[in-house]
Amino acid sequence: MPSPKILVIPGSLRAGSHNIKLAALMVKELTLLDVEVTRISLEDYPLPIYDANLENKAGPPANALALKQMICAHQGVFFASPEYNASINPLTKNSIDWVSRVRERNDPPLAAYKGRVFALGSASPGPFGGMRGLLALRQSLEIGCGATVIPEQISVMNAEHAFNERDELADTRSANQLRNVAQRLIDTARLMT
Repeated sequence: MPSPKILVIPGSLRAGSHNIKLAALMVKELTLLDVEVTRISLEDYPLPIYDANLENKAGPPANALALKQMICAHQGVFFASPEYNASINPLTKNSIDWVSRVRERNDPPLAAYKGRVFALGSASPGPFGGMRGLLALRQSLEIGCGATVIPEQISVMNAEHAFNERDELADTRSANQLRNVAQRLIDTARLMT
């Protein structure tokens, strides 16, 4: 069975972001499991705030098309997304919304979210580890976009103390959780190819 290609997307641009560290660890874990991994930054796909008037005038921006094509080139996607006010952060949500509007040639609606599998993770300084944001992200992907999202996810609480000096997860439970998410993402992506 061919090895799936996995895309890792940190939903933060902040210097020193815990979610960028989490995304880097997922890349490392996936690489150890011998799959092809691509990590991007949403900074490379700047998008205006979604506005239907803007879309009606000019169609989706070129970066929305490029991001959609990047997602479609992979069988699995991992989002490492921070929680903002007990919900999904604006950068991730806006990217998801714009990509959901892109249709090429004979694409069905929401083509970027169909036929591939998604996994979620968050690292937060709070005691919930970004769990409330992951609930909102899961809802947006599954219900809003019709995506397949695996039930396993990683939620790293007290993130300012969760990473050691090598930016690895210091807690064995969290490190095992990351491995489990990576393995399930790969296994499910293989089934969908």
